[in-house]
Amino acid sequence: MTPIQAVPTNVITGFLGVGKTTAILHLLKNKPADQRWAVLVNEFGEIGVDGGLLEGHHGEDQGVYVREVPGGCMCCAAGLPMQVALNQLLSSARPDRLLIEPTGLGHPKEVLQVLSSGGFRSALSVEQIITLVNARHLPDTRYTENQIFNQQIEVADLIVGNKSDLYQPNDTENLHSYVQEKSPAGAKVVLAVNGEFEHTLLTGPTRSIESAGEPAAPHHHADDPVVSTLPACGYIKKINDGDGYHSVGWRFREDKIFCRDDLFSFLSAIDAQRVKAVMNTDNGVFGYNGADGSLTELALFGRGQSCIEIINTSLNDNWEAQLLQCLSKAD
Repeated sequence: MTPIQAVPTNVITGFLGVGKTTAILHLLKNKPADQRWAVLVNEFGEIGVDGGLLEGHHGEDQGVYVREVPGGCMCCAAGLPMQVALNQLLSSARPDRLLIEPTGLGHPKEVLQVLSSGGFRSALSVEQIITLVNARHLPDTRYTENQIFNQQIEVADLIVGNKSDLYQPNDTENLHSYVQEKSPAGAKVVLAVNGEFEHTLLTGPTRSIESAGEPAAPHHHADDPVVSTLPACGYIKKINDGDGYHSVGWRFREDKIFCRDDLFSFLSAIDAQRVKAVMNTDNGVFGYNGADGSLTELALFGRGQSCIEIINTSLNDNWEAQLLQCLSKAD
């Protein structure tokens, strides 16, 4: 096969719950029909949910190829998890465009260092680095004093002020001021609702790839991979922590069916920074996406293992029992 050369590549980053996966779904929906696009997605949690959400909307028959790297930052272990997954994805998809979605708690400078090193330098052509920001969070020091949040703005070529339909009168002005202060490259700012922005904004060389800077300080992410064989009880539980956040997730055997109504009530009641799931229910397969106190539910095609991930600054020991109560009585 001919060598893979200069695949247009975009890093799409942003903090927890800002709407990165929703934005990527919109881009995939509007990609040129004759093109093959690949998505490399990373999650802070070890269970891995975003890959299922993407594959539940777009399959390889539609020219969309997805690869997932769960368990924390893609750049950990000298970038090895990311490099292995990226090589496999490029070889199988041979895409016309590659989208990379680091976890909201990932260190984007280190991801850029991997993309600009070794064989990836010739295989990839890194274009616009896009950071989604919810301007309503700017008055909150939990964001503005967070190194990762600020680094995501620092490396961006394009800032997407997402969920702008919910902004207060001063939010847009505050966003422009904050970007002007934190973006040495002078990133462009556009506003979006539901992560919808023109895919033409992906095109254009980045100004950040050569100035990724020194690696971030050593940071902890779990390196225990998700096991594919589930125990006799029919599910596994995984916990991760780092950068002041904790995640807990569960993966269930395919024949474990959940009551859709009970499940929605349970997920809606969770008080956490981030909730996401792909679940087999008595009414079909559904994807769930929760942030900022709201939960969305979308029907998906296909069926596999149910998986759920919750990310917060603290975890609730009662969540597992409440989740198990949602299993359908027929199960």
